[in-house]
Amino acid sequence: MSASSSQTTLSLDLASESRRVKGFTSTRWTITDLSPGDGGPWVLRLQLLLTERAAYRFNLEAGTPRLFVRAGESGAPPCPSAVTASQDVAAAWLDGEQQVLEVAMPLAIQAWIEAYLARHGEAPDEGRKKKRKGAGRAREQTA
Repeated sequence: MSASSSQTTLSLDLASESRRVKGFTSTRWTITDLSPGDGGPWVLRLQLLLTERAAYRFNLEAGTPRLFVRAGESGAPPCPSAVTASQDVAAAWLDGEQQVLEVAMPLAIQAWIEAYLARHGEAPDEGRKKKRKGAGRAREQTA
């Protein structure tokens, strides 16, 4: 993970836990190990994007920053295919009926993202759009 790079390789491992609730058995998958490099059973590339800088900042300022892993279709055994630090991207995956696993973001990744934001700047403030005078208000009509 180089300070000037916008991508890094992460390895992760998964484990399942069966739970029985009201006569039904469900399997819950969790990420049991996440580390830099390509030494794990699942290897993914974390790519930082300029368009997601605001989402990265929001995530870093949360109580526990997270990484999100797209793990295939909901209800199927997980097959990790992508990782992001953006909650917005993760939400889009969920909207597409993909299962998303999350894990606490390692401090080394947090520092790397902070360096990325320092190098490329924070996301521009969207600001508020100015309304035209009288827009959105009922106009008085003269008879």
